[in-house]
Amino acid sequence: MDNSKIVYDSNTLGIMRLFENMTHTKIKDCIIEEEKIWFIVQTGELRKALGKGAENIKKLGEKFGKKVKIVEYHDDLLKLIAAFINPLKADEIVLEDGIVIIKSQDTKTKGLIIGRAAKNLRALENYIRRYMPVQEIKVQ
Repeated sequence: MDNSKIVYDSNTLGIMRLFENMTHTKIKDCIIEEEKIWFIVQTGELRKALGKGAENIKKLGEKFGKKVKIVEYHDDLLKLIAAFINPLKADEIVLEDGIVIIKSQDTKTKGLIIGRAAKNLRALENYIRRYMPVQEIKVQ
């Protein structure tokens, strides 16, 4: 999906503007959840967005009273998924017949990616679909 079709309300636009002013980076997208705000930055902007010692994440978290996650955008589907699940590490992420499979030997990592009642996994699918088509994401 082309994110030019994503419509933001004035609150989200204000949050995006504040993020750009604080980090001096260009933002591609912003996803606001109940407990977390996701900022998706342009490719190559992650280090700058995080700031020295991830200070920008701390400042933004305090400012918004929510957990802040900064993700670097990639045109490559598998790299984008890896960026979204970071700092969790998959052993391998592959695309088979339109289905993305995140492979990990570590059961704790698998559990964190999937989440209770697959909540995290379904959210990940929705986030990825904002930028590119994906049929389904599975964890093995």
